[in-house]
Amino acid sequence: MSFAALTRLQQGLAALQADHLERRRLLLDGAQGAHVTINGQRVISFCSNDYLGLAADPALVDAAHAALDACGVGAGAAHLITGHHRLHHEFEAAFARFIGKPAALLFSTGYMANLGVLVALAGRRGEVFADKLNHASLVDAAQLSDATFTRYRHADLSQLEGQLAASRAQDKLIVSDLVFSMDGDTAPVDALLDLAERYDAWLYLDDAHGFGVLNDGRGGLTKRARASDRVVYLATLGKAAGVAGAVVAAHQSVIDWLIQKARSYIYTTASPPLLAACLLESLRQIEAGDARRERLRGHIAQLREGLAGLKLGSLLDSITPIQPLVIGANADAVRLSQALLQHGLLVPAIRTPTVPAGTARLRITLSAAHSTDDVTQLVEALRALA
Repeated sequence: MSFAALTRLQQGLAALQADHLERRRLLLDGAQGAHVTINGQRVISFCSNDYLGLAADPALVDAAHAALDACGVGAGAAHLITGHHRLHHEFEAAFARFIGKPAALLFSTGYMANLGVLVALAGRRGEVFADKLNHASLVDAAQLSDATFTRYRHADLSQLEGQLAASRAQDKLIVSDLVFSMDGDTAPVDALLDLAERYDAWLYLDDAHGFGVLNDGRGGLTKRARASDRVVYLATLGKAAGVAGAVVAAHQSVIDWLIQKARSYIYTTASPPLLAACLLESLRQIEAGDARRERLRGHIAQLREGLAGLKLGSLLDSITPIQPLVIGANADAVRLSQALLQHGLLVPAIRTPTVPAGTARLRITLSAAHSTDDVTQLVEALRALA
């Protein structure tokens, strides 16, 4: 008997393959790092978000071993039952102190954090105002929140102000990535805060790619934003922090409200306590990580100088470890990524729907774990291919 729905799936998969949009998982052996083994091939990786090289850092590994012996593996229950371990609590307090916010709340993933916050703060009587280039998790969270969902052109504060002025929602929530994951540019934090104050709105900033990297490691928050009660700040912990999860920092009343109302926090088993132990060590490394950040900034400058004037594509303006080289067509970006792999360089081709049609790109990400020789090899290979 034929199964029409399955046939449609198979036809859809064939169409993705024909359009160079099919995605395949790479198989990693061993630890994450600047040099990894993928599908049996040893390569230099320029696609990890491990910006400070902490994912396999010996100090974090030691913290995991110690916590494993003391706490076991699983948390065993949700945070509001018996899963909230002292290590979770200590990390939340340490993170809040480091960021300069009154309180913090640890979530199992960034996706769950965004969903929990937007549903709890907006809801049916609210309106979410979101930058069009926000991460997919923010888009999904806004759509699932039951709030009115309004998007503004990327970084277009004039359009955003018009939308805020026209809104009759009881609760307004401006939502933006702080570092945009595909372009590498940063949000105008204080200008967004000006609008939040003028129109009595929350400002929710997802700093997935800035925490640990920007400024002194505390991410892209300005001094004024740290002090504002209306700013809710999120940092993901599987990127520069090198571990897993996400943490939200805000006014104590906001955190208390999330504990009561954030369903993605309440109705799931807590993350393993050993991860919280690793995060405490990671936070110490980030706080003392000026040398790592300086090395990373050096790699960024080296790459940008080396690719200046490259005819192969357009290198977007970015001061972050995310350095996008826009190629254009999907097939060309895929072909270039495959050619680099033959040189032992792993650089992903990013295509629609992740980026707009016609802007397929190589998303080069740099790490403090890279050497100057690693970056030189990438620059020389791209120039040879051009």
